[in-house]
Amino acid sequence: MKKTILSIAVVLLSMVSIAQKAEYFKTMGETLTEFSTIQSVADMQALGNKFQMIANVEKSEWLPLYYNAHCYIVMSFMEQGDASKKDNYLDVAEKSIEKMIALAPNEVEVYALQAFYFTGRLVVNPKERGKEFSGLTGQAIGKALAIDPTNPRANLIKLQSDMGSAQFFGKDPKSFCPQAKELMDNWDNFKPKSAIYPVWGKDQLAKIVNDCQ
Repeated sequence: MKKTILSIAVVLLSMVSIAQKAEYFKTMGETLTEFSTIQSVADMQALGNKFQMIANVEKSEWLPLYYNAHCYIVMSFMEQGDASKKDNYLDVAEKSIEKMIALAPNEVEVYALQAFYFTGRLVVNPKERGKEFSGLTGQAIGKALAIDPTNPRANLIKLQSDMGSAQFFGKDPKSFCPQAKELMDNWDNFKPKSAIYPVWGKDQLAKIVNDCQ
């Protein structure tokens, strides 16, 4: 009798877990569609805060933290001129990235995003931060590519970093154009693990390829 009751309890808990997971995917999917409506920093911040609310509920999931951080990193690039605001946005992203890495230390996307974050810090003040944050960006890219050398976002950020620093090493940034074209040609071959995994970056790469022509 006790075994029967225990078996029923396990089944019920499994059903509840499945239902909760389905609700999580539904909520994430609906929230992700809002990226297409973004028109301002305020819009991006509102969306980032929605992902934070999901993260507060789904404490074992890393993707809500990922998208919260992603929103705030993008906000730092959208912000015009105010360095302190840029850094404040990146401070928020940093906290989510630290939690995200603790939850998913073997996930390629977390290090690709961390590299994007370090790039954001560098861009705030390239003259004073170039050496430190270019090194940190390279380390994060290295971690990401060691996990999965085919990840398009890790390769995109590496390409952007290489092109951005080319002039300081006496190279022509356009020498990386063949790599950009190859990455574009292979972009759609990479399949995300689920419908809520990151897919961003193709538009940025398309601009690089277009500028190469």
